[in-house]
Amino acid sequence: MSRAYDFKAVEKVWRPIWKKSGLYETGSDPEKALYRKAKKHYILDFFPYPSGAGLSVGHCRNYVPTCISARYMRMKGYNVLHPMGWDSFGLPAENYAIEHGVHPRITTRRHEATYRRQMELVACSYDWSREFSSTDPAYYRWTQWFFLLLYRRGLAYRAAGSQWWCPQCQTILANEQVEDGRCWRCGSQVTKKTLQQWYFKITDYADRLIADLDDVDWPESIKSMQRNWIGRSEGAEIVFRVEKPAGDGVWEIETFTTRPDTLFGVTFLALAPEHALSTEMATPERRESVVAYVNEAQRQTEIDRQSAARPKTGVFTGRYAVHPLTGERIPIWVADYVLTGYGSGAVMGVPAHDERDHAFAKRYGLPVKEVIHPAGAEEDGQIGGQIGGQTGEEGCFTGQGVMVDSGRYSGLGSKEGAARITGDLEAWGAGGPAVTYKMRDWLISRQRYWGAPIPIVHCPECGTVPVPEEELPVLLPHVEEFAPAGDGRSPLARAQEWVNTTCPECGGPAERETDTMDGFACSSWYFLRFASPHVDDAPFDPEAVDYWLPVDVYVGGAEHAVMHLLYARFWTKVMYDAGLVKFEEPFTTLRNQGVLHAADGRRMSKSRGNVITPDEVIAEHGTDALRTYVVFIGPFEANVVWDDAGIKGVTRFLDRFWTLANDVIGGDDEKNRGTTSADPAFARQMHRTIKRVTEDVEAFRFNTAVAALMEWLNGLYEAAGNNGASAGQWREAIETFCLLLAPFAPFITEEVWRHVLGHGTSVHRQSWPAYDDEVIQAAEITVAVQVNGRLRDTITVPAEIGDEELEKAALASANVQRHVDGRPIRKTIVVSQRLVNFVV
Repeated sequence: MSRAYDFKAVEKVWRPIWKKSGLYETGSDPEKALYRKAKKHYILDFFPYPSGAGLSVGHCRNYVPTCISARYMRMKGYNVLHPMGWDSFGLPAENYAIEHGVHPRITTRRHEATYRRQMELVACSYDWSREFSSTDPAYYRWTQWFFLLLYRRGLAYRAAGSQWWCPQCQTILANEQVEDGRCWRCGSQVTKKTLQQWYFKITDYADRLIADLDDVDWPESIKSMQRNWIGRSEGAEIVFRVEKPAGDGVWEIETFTTRPDTLFGVTFLALAPEHALSTEMATPERRESVVAYVNEAQRQTEIDRQSAARPKTGVFTGRYAVHPLTGERIPIWVADYVLTGYGSGAVMGVPAHDERDHAFAKRYGLPVKEVIHPAGAEEDGQIGGQIGGQTGEEGCFTGQGVMVDSGRYSGLGSKEGAARITGDLEAWGAGGPAVTYKMRDWLISRQRYWGAPIPIVHCPECGTVPVPEEELPVLLPHVEEFAPAGDGRSPLARAQEWVNTTCPECGGPAERETDTMDGFACSSWYFLRFASPHVDDAPFDPEAVDYWLPVDVYVGGAEHAVMHLLYARFWTKVMYDAGLVKFEEPFTTLRNQGVLHAADGRRMSKSRGNVITPDEVIAEHGTDALRTYVVFIGPFEANVVWDDAGIKGVTRFLDRFWTLANDVIGGDDEKNRGTTSADPAFARQMHRTIKRVTEDVEAFRFNTAVAALMEWLNGLYEAAGNNGASAGQWREAIETFCLLLAPFAPFITEEVWRHVLGHGTSVHRQSWPAYDDEVIQAAEITVAVQVNGRLRDTITVPAEIGDEELEKAALASANVQRHVDGRPIRKTIVVSQRLVNFVV
């Protein structure tokens, strides 16, 4: 009998050897000549923020699969880039530092070291020679350089605006960072605050961001989330004019609609509370109530204001607009269900054909005028407010149909009528075709300390002036008081020695911009830096980027579907337009791992006390067991629950492999084992397993790859009892099993490869085994299936199938079931690998 497998002793031996030799690092050949020779594979994890809690086993659902894939691709002969670094700027790190009273420079370095230690503990095969942090001046120098690139190209600008404000984090948030009216990081209820902010014009790239989603291999759900967030709508801009008091000109209210065919059904206009004219336009007698309503509405979140369950509210301004086609007087309201993020923040109210407008009109007794009937409604008698709609709301038909009560457009279909009305409005200077988006420009200002300083100075003579490139980086100064004061300004505003500077243009006194950049700016280009992280005269080496990029496989959580992925795509397109890169999409293939919940079914959380760390699991079961279990527990994309019994099962699987390898390899036992001739069934099982594992690993079906290895191990134990395979076949089988298992369980396979099989070089430097389709095809046979002695079907099954499995497969046949017809089976006759007969 073999000695028991001691994972602690094995890991103690191999860890220092691998660290010294760099065996775990899947890094590239530094010779540039390689860029023109070897096939490459760039696999990347989402840029991780290292938190104070360290890694849980849930994080391994991301990092272990990418390690397995990287190891596999290297064994397949690819030049693999699998780097790791740290996204350490931003609110989470700063909030943690404030909470614990320790400077973020100290806490972030501490957390990075913890993450790296744990990743090495889990044997993640990262190229640590490329490691960097977003807080390194050598890195954020180039983040600032990219800001200036955007600024020079007219894509970075400063403007005043009312934005989401988190009272807990003491900073402005982008729309994407508000979830259900709460801060995406701390969960606090957000409010609105008006400040001067910096923006990136991501809206200029909206159409390309939508169109290019067709060119990438991403989950359709992620593509849909991006398309919905961008929210492209085609329709018409329609201008309503309002006479100012005392004949002092006119106000113009621009509305956007996707249904210009309903224009004759307008019975009111509704302005968003934030609309520039909402209070200015109010009549003197209505102004006080309008101002009060606007102030109250702005305290509500957009999520609440859009809720279908919440009553629509509004206030009349006292003013009337002129209908552009009929000349009718249209009352103007301010309504909370109208948002500035849609069109121009003003909508034409058509209560007969829009559900929200209908609810608002019913609440305030406004007219409902039908101007679209369903095709054929007159013949069916469905007219006069009784038509009902696609929404089921009586008197509100939201579909397309035939225009009625619409002047010279009556009788036209909705599509033709909309086109004609839009064209006429354009000819008369009252509107025209238009496209609008839900997405707003990217707000990148943060009134916080821990971030990359924005490279701008403000000069009383020259205005806004960019910092010259040769003066980058604008270093983040060390300050003792880094907590926000709550006045809406960054803590950097208190660092007067740093703030006060000279203007790069006139040389006069000036002040630095005290806002820092949103942390997502740093993660919008880091994947490029990994290609050549040590160059100091450019953000990256163009030759290295041409070789490595775009990223072949990008792996991370679906929660970043909008923010990070959208921003990184935008920056890449800007770089493409500037001639810096030759590709427009940074990530060719995207994979999202599922969440690993604690045994109680909830997300792992330090506050819940249900976190399981890789440290404790490895101490009890070993690294190989942890790695294999976190991918075997379920499909890569699925949410799963940790189960202590499950990892024990994986441990038994590894122990059984160790025992078998030691029992069949070495000494006289190996020489005398089996027959002198090869066993075809034994070979077929091996080649079929190689094919299954190969295909599953490439498709990120790691759980079924492990299942295939478990099935083969069972088959090997059965074969050991039959003793039908030759000694050479047994050695080949154990070697092949070692190679297939190596990316999952690096320690036990190295020990078997070196000390049991006696090889002089590492299993992790070997080639991936190949399979022979001809051998696999021979593994299938055709079996006749009879019912009461008459042939009813033939089935194809594995050649080595057992009688019990063959009977089950035969009974599962649809033709057999039809002829059995629910009758009890009195007897089953099985002729192994040839015939099954059911007697009913």
